[in-house]
Amino acid sequence: MPAPSRRQFLFGLAAAPVALSLSCSNVTTPAPRWDAGTSRPLPIPPLADSTVDRDGIRTFRLRAAPGVTPMVVGTNTPTWGYNGSILGPTLRARSGETVCVQFDNALSVPTTVHWHGMHLPARCDGGPHQTVQPGGHWEPTWTVRQPAATLWYHPHPHGETEKHIYRGLAGLFIIDDDHPSAGLPGDYGVDDIPLIIQDRRFTDTGALDESDRTDVGLLGNTIVTNGIAGAYLPVRSERVRLRILNGSGGRLYNLGFGDDREFHVVGSDGGLLSTPVPISRIQLSPGERVEIVVDMRSGEPVSLRSFPIANRAGLKPAEAARFGIDDTFHILELRPERILRPSAALPSRLADLPATDTAQVGLQRSFDLQWFMINKNRMDMNRIDFSTTVDVDEIWTVRNVDNWPHNFHVHDVQFRIIDIDGSPPPAELAGYKDTVYAPPGQRIRLAIRFADYTDAALPYMYHCHLAMHEDQGMMGQFLVLAPGQEQAPMTMDMPGHAMR
Repeated sequence: MPAPSRRQFLFGLAAAPVALSLSCSNVTTPAPRWDAGTSRPLPIPPLADSTVDRDGIRTFRLRAAPGVTPMVVGTNTPTWGYNGSILGPTLRARSGETVCVQFDNALSVPTTVHWHGMHLPARCDGGPHQTVQPGGHWEPTWTVRQPAATLWYHPHPHGETEKHIYRGLAGLFIIDDDHPSAGLPGDYGVDDIPLIIQDRRFTDTGALDESDRTDVGLLGNTIVTNGIAGAYLPVRSERVRLRILNGSGGRLYNLGFGDDREFHVVGSDGGLLSTPVPISRIQLSPGERVEIVVDMRSGEPVSLRSFPIANRAGLKPAEAARFGIDDTFHILELRPERILRPSAALPSRLADLPATDTAQVGLQRSFDLQWFMINKNRMDMNRIDFSTTVDVDEIWTVRNVDNWPHNFHVHDVQFRIIDIDGSPPPAELAGYKDTVYAPPGQRIRLAIRFADYTDAALPYMYHCHLAMHEDQGMMGQFLVLAPGQEQAPMTMDMPGHAMR
């Protein structure tokens, strides 16, 4: 049977249970709902409270519930949050520490909590197979086995991820380790600042507007940073470290400062880079994180902004406009005091990253991204797409054979980019990653290895992290098996999949 055309495929989706609006050319963007006169201090997500028992297990408590948030001054918007009305506290633990999260779902719908970027057993992953029903409780426990990094947590219910994140469910999970990072700002909330950047659109009544999807999902005309629009950050030190998450569902950001000053990238999704990378722009697709250090100038405010996307491989001008590629946004104003505290010099070395030697790697897999499919398949919760063997090196080749933007995220693992269209990755992408942007026509090769954990029935996911694409089926699932282990029967109604 010949493959369906895009027209046939999208027509078929019109009859699917989850409705889509793909008439993007008619979408209009109203003016933002805030101005410089309504700026407010940036909220800093609090560090989550925890307890440590006699066995050394650190326990956090999270509760997802509805609330009301003044995302825009003068408007109360119904939202969802963890332990509050929107977003969630920052969880923080050390490498080698065992953590437990006691999660309660106080929403009226099922949800999950996925630990994005975390290396952990499949039963603790929080993907679509660990659904927590309304009023339900879930208590995953695992040992942190990865270096210092800025990770995040968010819902992952199949077919509903975009909506759950859009309504406010997201938070950071910071891992610390014993590796010295002298010289990097590290006073949380003072010179070490978490930034969750998202876009939102509001109705005339101030509610979140969940209509007018484009081919990349919901695109908002208002930027909210740590849950509010028009935020500013008082700065008291010569250097500031920003831990930045693109928490949007479909929007890409090309971040830089209004005066084009240079800053240094010190970390990516999976932790610190080998050396600081001087740069004036850094691009993030949904789900990606970056850590940057920026020098401040006494008494001179500066705006962190998003500029038009530079990497337009395969994107036609009309499509770029529809996908928000040409948009420019103010993200955050940094307001340094006239007298700044001295900061330590930026270290010349950050982490010892091993070389990616792929000469002897024999196992290779390919993933073609197109429409709402990977390798011409839409997600099936009862289908395992492949099984891999623990502690085996693999090369994954990811190709965007579409004319839509996509990215690629893999659960449980931090990979390294071998090359992009045959060329080595730029220095800012040479560290550990769990999500990578894939513009139309691009081919990316990844060095990947799954360690420690095996499960014959419960899978991990790989998917596009443009949340609407994932919801519509651009996702697959795989098992990590021990040598000689065979796959067990796997269905959605098997015990342990739904948590009550």
